[in-house]
Amino acid sequence: MVLKSMVASASDLSLVSVAGNPPLDLKNRVFGSRVISLGFRFNKGSKWKGNERFNFKVRAAVEVGVERSKSKALEGGFGLDVVSEAELTVKGFAGLRKTKLVCTVGPACSSMEDLENLALGGMSVARLNMCHGTREWHRDVIRKIKKLNEEKGFCVSVMIDTEGSQIHVVDHGAPSSVKVEEGSNWVFTAEHYEGSRPFTVQTNYRGFSEGTEVGDELVIDGGMACFEVTEKTGNDLHCKCIDAGLFLPGAKFSFWRDGKLVRGNNKLPTLSTKDWADIDFGIAEGVDFFALSFVNHADSVKDLKMYLSTKSTKSIKVLAKIESLESLHKLEEIVRASDGIMVARGDLGVEIPLEQIPTVQEDIIYVCRQLNKPVIVASQLLESMVEYPTPTRAEVADVSEAVRQYADALMLSGESAIGSYGRKALAVLDMASSRMESWNRAENRQSLVSHHQLGESLPECITEQICNCAVEMANNLGVDAIFVYTKYGHMASLLSRNRPNPPIFAFTNDDSTRMALTLQWGVVPILVDLSDDAESNISKSVQLMKSRGLISQGDVVLVVSDVAPTRASPMAFQSIQVKTII
Repeated sequence: MVLKSMVASASDLSLVSVAGNPPLDLKNRVFGSRVISLGFRFNKGSKWKGNERFNFKVRAAVEVGVERSKSKALEGGFGLDVVSEAELTVKGFAGLRKTKLVCTVGPACSSMEDLENLALGGMSVARLNMCHGTREWHRDVIRKIKKLNEEKGFCVSVMIDTEGSQIHVVDHGAPSSVKVEEGSNWVFTAEHYEGSRPFTVQTNYRGFSEGTEVGDELVIDGGMACFEVTEKTGNDLHCKCIDAGLFLPGAKFSFWRDGKLVRGNNKLPTLSTKDWADIDFGIAEGVDFFALSFVNHADSVKDLKMYLSTKSTKSIKVLAKIESLESLHKLEEIVRASDGIMVARGDLGVEIPLEQIPTVQEDIIYVCRQLNKPVIVASQLLESMVEYPTPTRAEVADVSEAVRQYADALMLSGESAIGSYGRKALAVLDMASSRMESWNRAENRQSLVSHHQLGESLPECITEQICNCAVEMANNLGVDAIFVYTKYGHMASLLSRNRPNPPIFAFTNDDSTRMALTLQWGVVPILVDLSDDAESNISKSVQLMKSRGLISQGDVVLVVSDVAPTRASPMAFQSIQVKTII
């Protein structure tokens, strides 16, 4: 049942009864054996519009131990990825890093050995940028990642990043980066030719020079190098380098006049013909995410999601990249339409003043958390490590600030794709993230966010309240872990939204859900067989983790379950339980 409107909020619920609860010795975490039942009612004055008939039971329970039944392991094995299992074995629950790490795969890290090293280093999502390489090359990488997942036990999801409506370099005369010297003269052309020409740059868009004038500045990759337009001949531009720098393969460029951006691609659609072909390619290869470039309105996201729903039997998530001024003006509607957001700071820094980037980044992360959408902070996190083995201290501070703001994920671009020190760069992200998370916990900064209510129906609001209360209980009781049993990942994402102190283990029997949860902060997805019996699921999963030495006697686990009504059990059952392992 879905209600058309509602006026009750989280503050409209109050605790009305606590029955049979012995004192809790939280210091030693020894729990009594009696059950605590919590009832909720609406405060006076709260109203739900509509003819409501609910058959919900909401309870919290504290029990000693786990059922000592001789239940067999779940059929189909235990789908916890080998990296999380190893970290849990060595570091324990408190040592698990919660911020997810995304690596862009390029020529520097596309071998099976390199991909395995990145997976072992903590890569949760492999990003493929369709601006570079052929589809055959990308297909090879995708199949290598899937092979590693199947044969080595990893859980690395695959993201395709569309090229989008952007003007970029097709060829700059060299297979790798080129150092541009100040005073050198270059020609930018839309002419397509075989091979390369010295000091000649081939672009991807025939109308790239429309609207430009002599004296305009051509800026490469947001400031990596800068040229002044000295002559315009047809569609060709003759330019002189006025700021020396690095020219990367596939570099994007923009035009500026009198300190303002000259818009030369307003007529270009969000998704080009090539993008749609790349999307069909991604569907055929079974990717897990599409990152949509240069999203200026929610309609393009909705169109792609509708297309995916008709073309793919698999649930593929759509992320919107925030990299233009228009996208900031329509941020909330874009976030609502998307399954997640990427803060593309490189291109965004071309369109807004540089000094605004830190506050805009924090605002985007806040909006995403309010609307329960995962957010990736991307671009130039460790840019110096494209060429050097050690990051600058400012870069480490930047990474730490993104973690402090509770971004779901951090992303390496050129550092892993073309850099010589991709694995070291990933290790820096891992180390800096873990350190900042530990500091946040020590400083008790992991507080609940002031929530924007998402649910529109009573069942949805109950689910939100369950997850909010569960995280508050987990933090207050100091439990070791949170277990959640979920089909589509919604409850796991609501728990993640609250950024709890303990890690979240999300048990699901849906592989698409498992791969989507690789991007959620603090969530360790586990693929298992689930039944309609909540208690059986809990007992079996705990026994499996005990059998692998992942939990031990004395560990305290908060369990959240959501069992949909069936013909045999018409009551929808949602519960919070706290279990001490014996």
